[in-house]
Amino acid sequence: MGKDAEKQAGDFDFPNLSSGYEVHYSFSPRGPSGVVKDTTLAELLQRYADILWEEGNHKYNVKAFIGELDEILLAARFSTFSQDMLDNLIGALRKRRNSNATINRKMAALSKLLRKAYKMGDIYSLPEFKRQKERAGRLRFLEPDEEEALFREIGNRSDLYLKLSIFLVDTGARLGETIALKWNDVHQGRVTFWVTKSGRSRTVPLTARAKQALNALVDRSPGPFASIDQQKYRAVWNDAKTAAGLGDEADIVPHVLRHTCASRLVRGGIDLRRVQMWLGHQTLEMTMRYAHLASHDLDMCVPVLERHIT
Repeated sequence: MGKDAEKQAGDFDFPNLSSGYEVHYSFSPRGPSGVVKDTTLAELLQRYADILWEEGNHKYNVKAFIGELDEILLAARFSTFSQDMLDNLIGALRKRRNSNATINRKMAALSKLLRKAYKMGDIYSLPEFKRQKERAGRLRFLEPDEEEALFREIGNRSDLYLKLSIFLVDTGARLGETIALKWNDVHQGRVTFWVTKSGRSRTVPLTARAKQALNALVDRSPGPFASIDQQKYRAVWNDAKTAAGLGDEADIVPHVLRHTCASRLVRGGIDLRRVQMWLGHQTLEMTMRYAHLASHDLDMCVPVLERHIT
């Protein structure tokens, strides 16, 4: 799986499973004698994917995750997903040089699928999922000169994609949220995102250039960006990125515009709670990734230290 796919699976709230599960036994009516039949991860995914995940890039990534895990298990059939099976999966992913962040995303998808299967009586019990410790890592965002160069190249290729990029960086919205917008979601200089990863709507005010981008697209229906194909946009993005001299940076994918919006808010002195609301993060912990950018809060420390310099 490429970097773009992993980025799109980014901003993911891992379920709070640290307390584990008690092992409960339940019997399903699926078998003629009331005994649970053996199944595979692929079969469970086929049965519940449309129920658990909406169509879109995230669902595509989930299918890839579960498909990989099923392949590691050699399509093994089971009625109990044991702790040993889970531990072996994590070990195999580590051997494949998966980072802890990537393992967490794959385990989150597996956990959601297994919890549904357990609830529906397809398996007897659940293992205990524990979140892997993730390294902070470098958070990439665009500086103004990088944005100018990149957007210039995007505009040379597509005026519609330029307006989309402007809207993304000034709202901090995810690509899927933006494409799902309808015109009645835009009202009195504000936009409401209803189709969100968390399932919770949010409303943010629009900048002047975001308003201009929307005003230029009023003849498009049912929404300003509804006709955009994500893969075509990414192809143009990658071509423009190379032309702008940023081709060697794997982290510069469309999702970097969301990081750029957040970084500008924090560096501009906006408190993290408001940034959390703006981005639609479910927890403040997710927003804390940007806390190190609030260096202006430490400026008052310099005079105190300088007084002690002889």
